[in-house]
Formats: sequence, structure tokens, C-alpha cells
Amino acid sequence: MKVLSEAEWNIMESLWESSPKVGSQITADMAVRTGWSRSTTLTMLKRMCEKGLIACEEKGRMRAYIPLIARDTAVKRETESFLKRVYHGSISMLVSCFVEKQRLSREELAELREILDKAEEKQHE
Repeated sequence: MKVLSEAEWNIMESLWESSPKVGSQITADMAVRTGWSRSTTLTMLKRMCEKGLIACEEKGRMRAYIPLIARDTAVKRETESFLKRVYHGSISMLVSCFVEKQRLSREELAELREILDKAEEKQHE
């Protein structure tokens, strides 16, 4: 699967929050989130079905949509793509850049240390 576009993320976030959702629920949600018209949302839903990102079930006169990709899977793919594209795959470069630009709280620093400690433990297993 390719990385989701920003437009696709908007619809997926709506479906990850609750699904199945009928088209009218998604169009209302997208109008609030993005200002999209009904036709724009319906076009996106059709394309996303064709790409295999979401599934559509006929429910009488309505169509219900469900995500075919879990949010955590999409997040991992997006993170990997971003890391490769922007930091040439270097996690240390990403962390270094982030830490230099942000003032981290004690809690955030402790959380980062814990993550690194766990990663180190896994290497020694």
C-alpha cells in the first residue's frame, strides 16, 4: 500500500473514529473537517474503494463504508515513508532535529529514555 494522501487521511480518520458510516455521515463530517462539498467527498469515497482502502456495502438505498486498513498500520507506513524521504532513514537525525527545535518537558525526556532503553534491551535478547 502506498502512503495515504492528506485527503485520504481525512476520510480514514472519520472511519477510524467510528464505522461503518453511511455516505451522508461522512459527507457531513468532511464538510466540517475540510469544507468539502458532497460531490467531492463522494468522489473520494469511490476512488478509495477502487484503491482498496475502504469497503462499501449497499444498505438499502444507502452505502455504508468501513476502513480496510488499521490506523496503526497506516501510521507506521507514513512514519517509515517520512523517515526515508526527509531524513534518509536516519532516526538519530530525526530525533536530533526534533530535540534541537523543541523544548522537551522532563516527562517527554523520560519517555524518550524509556523508549531507547527498551530498544537497547531488545537488541541484547
